[in-house]
Amino acid sequence: MADDPYQVLGVSRTASEDEIRRRYRQLVKELHPDVNPDQAAEERFKKVTVAFDILGDSEKKKAFDRGEIDAAGDPRRPTGWAGAGAGGGARWGAGYSGFDSDDPFSDIFAGFRSAGRVRPMRGQDARYTIDLDFVEAAAGVRKRVTMPGGAALDLNVPSGVVEGQVLRLKGKGQPGFNGGQPGDALVEIRVRSHPVFKRSGDDLTCECPLTIDEAVLGAKVEIPTLTGRVQLTIPPGTSSGRVFRLKGKGIVNATAGNTGDQLVTVRIVLPEKIDDSLADFLRTWRTSHGYDPGRKSS
Repeated sequence: MADDPYQVLGVSRTASEDEIRRRYRQLVKELHPDVNPDQAAEERFKKVTVAFDILGDSEKKKAFDRGEIDAAGDPRRPTGWAGAGAGGGARWGAGYSGFDSDDPFSDIFAGFRSAGRVRPMRGQDARYTIDLDFVEAAAGVRKRVTMPGGAALDLNVPSGVVEGQVLRLKGKGQPGFNGGQPGDALVEIRVRSHPVFKRSGDDLTCECPLTIDEAVLGAKVEIPTLTGRVQLTIPPGTSSGRVFRLKGKGIVNATAGNTGDQLVTVRIVLPEKIDDSLADFLRTWRTSHGYDPGRKSS
């Protein structure tokens, strides 16, 4: 059974829509698997996603508050179920009859009595998964989900979705009963890795190899981004491991309303073969320019 969404997000039942959204954004930044790889944090991140799926939707929130759906978003068992009778069958409250206790569908009608009529019942939610490329998840994409039976759903994936995030398509689940509303389709996102980029919250990270002369003398180098290649100025005397920030070139997270940066870590790569001229120069240079790179203080 899913946990109470208010407890999962750590908000009161009187919290406003803005308070709920702010708390969700805070938890996403704290628990995102790319930021916090701990297994417990990942499980909590999934619970936070499910909780916000309910409390972030005003209609779902009202239905949960009224007790019509549970913490997973599924309809609750009807009230009025009285347990097993002497013969092992189900029995209902006084004044209600007409259902066979051996009927496998009889529990659907338990307690639904209003002037002799069965009330409408919302359909069950249907759950699916979809695999996205890294860039598709970052930039957003339109995808088609094929359901059992061959029917298709067109899914607009917003930019910045993360692994394990669940998107809800209202009314695309199982049909309702007796005129009730259909359930929703819940689509869980899976994201494939990228050969160049990694994600840290809403920031992108990548590496940039530098030649020894570029690091010493400075240079302008091309850096790939999600929207194309840009030039990065490398100042003279740049050490391996230095991080440069490309403002606004990270993930545009439509759900959380944030835009990240791209963090570029430079790495000095020596030539495969050190020729004699370079070696002779460095031998001469270090006799009068030797320096401590930090080993003595470590």
